[in-house]
Amino acid sequence: MRQLVLDMGLAPVPSLDNFVAGRNAGLLEHLRVWSRNPMRSPVPTFIWGGAGSGKSHLLQATCAALRERGVQVGWIDPNVMAPPEFDEAWGAVIFDDCHLYTEVQQAMAFNWFINVQSPRRGAARWVLAAADCPPADLPLREDLRSRLAWGDVFQLLPLDDAERRAVLRRAADLRGVFLSDEVMDFMLNRFSRDLSSLMLLLETLDGYALRTQRAITIPLIKAMLENE
Repeated sequence: MRQLVLDMGLAPVPSLDNFVAGRNAGLLEHLRVWSRNPMRSPVPTFIWGGAGSGKSHLLQATCAALRERGVQVGWIDPNVMAPPEFDEAWGAVIFDDCHLYTEVQQAMAFNWFINVQSPRRGAARWVLAAADCPPADLPLREDLRSRLAWGDVFQLLPLDDAERRAVLRRAADLRGVFLSDEVMDFMLNRFSRDLSSLMLLLETLDGYALRTQRAITIPLIKAMLENE
């Protein structure tokens, strides 16, 4: 149990500052601007990209940035099975992985969207959403899908190998772990290359290295695969 707590404590908390933008610098700046003032003539923002591309990181980071400024935020993701009613105190609402929403979640997301954008309720507020496909391809009810599509739409472009290495290097440094170039080559060539999988692999390797009191090397990775 002590080891598990240690591993969790070393995991980096998503922030806009620790997101490696690559070709997504425009999107990152867009989120920085809106997180500073979500009520500045808000237009909904929709982000789409493949699994592990960093969508949830960006949404969690933006949510944290808003809350640091005292903005209350409504949040729905597929794990929020019974979303609450819309709260007038919210300055923004965020929909993560909305391509996976149930009918109940879709109905509540639509309700939130209408309330956020309604001129009868004073200044409009920001909607930020993410999914694994463009708005037109979302398997959602038409009234919600059409509203998610009418604002700013960004495709989250994948990182190249150099950028993936930079992410791995920084995550390892935060954990106090050294990754040689050979180890990173092995990780990138033998395992899934999406960021979520790479971060999970690094966390697993770090835990195994701590338990066995060994440095992270290619032989250690092979031993872990054989023993776990």
